Amino acid sequence: MHPSKQGWGFFAAVVMIAFIVLANPGSAASNKLVITGSSTVAPLVGEIARRFESRNPGVRIDVQTGGSSRGIYDVRNGVADIGMVSRALKPDETDLQAFTLAMDGISMILHASNPVEALNQQQVVDIYSGRVSNWKSVGGRNARITVVNKAEGRSTLTLFLDYFSLKNSEIKPHIVIGDNPQGIKTIAGNANAIGYVSIGAAEFEINYGVPVKLLPLDRVDASVDTVRRGIFPLSRPLNLISRPAPQGLAKEFIDFARSTQVHDLIEAQYYVPVSIH
Repeated sequence: MHPSKQGWGFFAAVVMIAFIVLANPGSAASNKLVITGSSTVAPLVGEIARRFESRNPGVRIDVQTGGSSRGIYDVRNGVADIGMVSRALKPDETDLQAFTLAMDGISMILHASNPVEALNQQQVVDIYSGRVSNWKSVGGRNARITVVNKAEGRSTLTLFLDYFSLKNSEIKPHIVIGDNPQGIKTIAGNANAIGYVSIGAAEFEINYGVPVKLLPLDRVDASVDTVRRGIFPLSRPLNLISRPAPQGLAKEFIDFARSTQVHDLIEAQYYVPVSIH
């Protein structure tokens, strides 16, 4: 049986549509971006994405967390259009391009009721390596220290280890956390815990009454102000990354995210804006 003329017409239409799609790969997804990576950067990028979508009807931006390592992996493997990384790129990451949105810092965090007001570098090392296990040894009350550490794949962990010249295998944690909100919630719920988180994330929560406090580092107050002035010793860039150079919608979003049009969103998250225009 031969196909009818109507059947041939339908078949030809399907072939034509397939040809158009193949000739224009990605055209069907040209109005969508997938952004994955750093849990520090994600809340900020989520706010920027909502504003970008409101100004570009039909555009959809999917922001997913998982840590800086995920952002790098996903971009390298074509799973994400843009990655989020809360540190500078390493020498072995020259295949990637970084675009800084803001600056942030990392510092130690305690429950607001903890009488300890400062710890020097050696005290932090001793606490995290298990050599000091009671707050009384560092000027606090007679209570066991609960050590909170970051999970593997988090840039906050990498920067913490580098700054204090520690190896992760040397750390004796009682609790391992992922993102900053989880870390802050953990400290807020445990009067004897110690952790380290994004200064911006902590200041944001403190502003809303969460009972935690940031400790100075090397006698420099942990604050957005000291990060802005470039004097806080453990600062880091909050980056969007791509591979290869961003084009089309990805470039439009990155340019928007680095513009003065989102400075209010960056400052509302307690970070220091860095813009190209």
